[in-house]
Amino acid sequence: MTRNRMRHTLWALLLLPFAAQAELPFETATAERQTITQERILDGRVEAVQRSTISAQTSGRIREIYVDVDDFVEADELLVRVSDTEQQARVSQAEGDLAEARARFNEARSEFERIRDVFDRGVVSRSEFDRAEAALESARARLRSAEGRVEEAREQLGYTEVYAPYSGIVTERHVEVGESVSPGSPLLSGISLDQLRVAVDVPQRLIHSVRERRSAEVLLNGDRVAAESLTIFPYADPASSTFRIRVNLPEQQDLGLFPGMFVKTAFVVDAVERLVVPTEAVVYRSEVIAVYVVDADDRVAFRQVRVGRQHDGLIEIHGGLEAGERVALDPVHAQIWLKEHQQVNP
Repeated sequence: MTRNRMRHTLWALLLLPFAAQAELPFETATAERQTITQERILDGRVEAVQRSTISAQTSGRIREIYVDVDDFVEADELLVRVSDTEQQARVSQAEGDLAEARARFNEARSEFERIRDVFDRGVVSRSEFDRAEAALESARARLRSAEGRVEEAREQLGYTEVYAPYSGIVTERHVEVGESVSPGSPLLSGISLDQLRVAVDVPQRLIHSVRERRSAEVLLNGDRVAAESLTIFPYADPASSTFRIRVNLPEQQDLGLFPGMFVKTAFVVDAVERLVVPTEAVVYRSEVIAVYVVDADDRVAFRQVRVGRQHDGLIEIHGGLEAGERVALDPVHAQIWLKEHQQVNP
């Protein structure tokens, strides 16, 4: 065989599509155009929706603290107890005043009823009746005032026991046992992990698209968590020209997120038409990216392509393939099939 004939044979081996002699042992898929959403991925910081500092609402000394930093507490769980000697005394005094006011009211009512009976018979003057009626109204007002003071005193007594407003984790303790506190003094800080959000600063050039589409996903170790809603601040930061967006997440379902963590957030900014194939059809060999193309006669050919982003099991094809062409979904078996059925023209 001459050198030219050998060169011709080698080129035929590389370039000639090869006919299948039997049914293909692998599945194929058709390259097709689909509308693909375009995303921009930005950094964000996880925040707790419920985070607060509990403050004292009455005066006294800290008697007991039942929790510490990093403790998990249930809603309405007792956290702190404040000394209540003064508050108990106020309740006792208010209840005594109430009892006196109630007795005087009953006395005034009895007197008024007696005067009204004799007034109806014309025995006493109108002025006597008016004085009895005024005394009754005055006693009723004093009774209501005493009832209000009792409620206030009992409320102040209730403030000596501090309960958790929601389930969460204690993040900071501001007082120690024995310290004196007054209304407004911070006691404990905490957060809830049940409801989280991600705060993201979005560049000005993207805010119109983000506001229009209102769609975002948080990327977590290969998974995506769709946002329940977006809260977009109506003004830009004058220093950075970015808009703050709160990506509100669904209730915590063991997502592994904690306040303060940085996460990637994908915002949908556009929708375009792209040629796509399943990701498993693409072969990566060193610097070569290719697919195995199957024609109408079930002939297989190895073809280099240019790819783009991946989308839910699909990958964009930017060159090397046309819509409607079939590709092998199992490149390994396609390669074996190609080697077994390759033929050289004589």
